[in-house]
Amino acid sequence: MSFWVRHDATHGTIEPSTGRGTWRGAPDRPTLAMRGLLLFLVPLTSMFGLVIAAYVMRRHMGDWQALSMPWQLWLSTLLLAGSSLGFEQARRAAVSAVPVSPRPGLTLAAALAVAFLLSQLWAWQSLVQQGHVLAANPANSFFYLMSGLHALHLTGGLVAWTRARQALARGRADQARLVVRLCAVYWHFLLAVWLVLFGVLLLVA
Repeated sequence: MSFWVRHDATHGTIEPSTGRGTWRGAPDRPTLAMRGLLLFLVPLTSMFGLVIAAYVMRRHMGDWQALSMPWQLWLSTLLLAGSSLGFEQARRAAVSAVPVSPRPGLTLAAALAVAFLLSQLWAWQSLVQQGHVLAANPANSFFYLMSGLHALHLTGGLVAWTRARQALARGRADQARLVVRLCAVYWHFLLAVWLVLFGVLLLVA
């Protein structure tokens, strides 16, 4: 059967009728990990997109009372941007041909990420003190939902950050390099999501 094709996991594709083959080796671990992360970001983007769409549509109903954004959110934005830059610095150090430690970038990124979360709690506290509790108004509920979801996913990213630190401490350079690259992409994504969320909140407010 001339059309019969045999797939070999190691040597690629071989066509016995022609004796010719093509080399298609399996993707390496970093490539698979990056593809997995990008696939994970697709439904995550859809989720935030649906929440934003619901927020924009819900504001046209009569019981909606626009929420004034606390100034702490501007501080949060700067802190998250700095955290993302820290991860980018760590990523460049990890992939550099010259031996450079990604530890300073990782430390900066984590410190600013924790500061971001604290500034979010500060913003929530400020709103509660003004009487803007969760159930008082649909606008309040959406704000806490949107910012809370984002903070939850950022906290999950810090768990991955601990894996990078552990790999560095144990001398596992390849694993540390991979986790740092993944964290950097994820952090840039979270920054982009926050900028969109904050922009929508400001426009609606």
